Amino acid sequence: MKPAVIRFYEGIADRASANDRDLTSFFVYFLTVEQGADTATAKSLTQCFTICDLHVPSRLSAYLSEGLKGSAKRYIKTPAGYRLQRTFCDTLSERFGSNRIVLQTSAELRSLEKNFAEGPKKRFLAEVIDCFEANANRAAIVMIWILALDHLFDHVLNSKLTEFNVALAANPDKRIKRVVTKEDLSELKESKFIELCRAANIISNDVRKILDDALGSGPINFA
Repeated sequence: MKPAVIRFYEGIADRASANDRDLTSFFVYFLTVEQGADTATAKSLTQCFTICDLHVPSRLSAYLSEGLKGSAKRYIKTPAGYRLQRTFCDTLSERFGSNRIVLQTSAELRSLEKNFAEGPKKRFLAEVIDCFEANANRAAIVMIWILALDHLFDHVLNSKLTEFNVALAANPDKRIKRVVTKEDLSELKESKFIELCRAANIISNDVRKILDDALGSGPINFA
């Protein structure tokens, strides 16, 4: 799993041309805005540079001190460290707005991992999030759909098999008359499986609509 600071750094469009002074400001933004730290310090900023495999500026402390001066101040100083001056923070927020959304989304996705026991599903979810973080969105969408269906398959087999088979008997399929294994479920068309889950009250109508919408515009119909 990539550390959050690396994901932040890699999301900076012009990072290769950014000078040390600006990178210092960017990492102050990361620490105090993205991570919610009260302040940034020379020590915490040094860690940001190091984790990102960047040389630590020899004038790091000087950049912080100099940012307190002049008409275009970058920082304010507190007893515990440095924070971004309000107008400068607003400027950076405009710059990193879309990047921040990606980072927040990534963090929320990573938080889902704790809901999975160690095993193939958890590793598969980690790979899905890796794809999202690498901007491989097509792969991420296809993979998360596969994972969602597999999770629903397991739920049906482990907890709702009787209800599902009752719904199947009332709405017969040409290929499958009764479900016993996951392979049986995979023989059903995805749209039919979703329809039967709703008929068996395994999912709500709202969830059915979400799945139908995803199926209609999702991986199967990708050009």
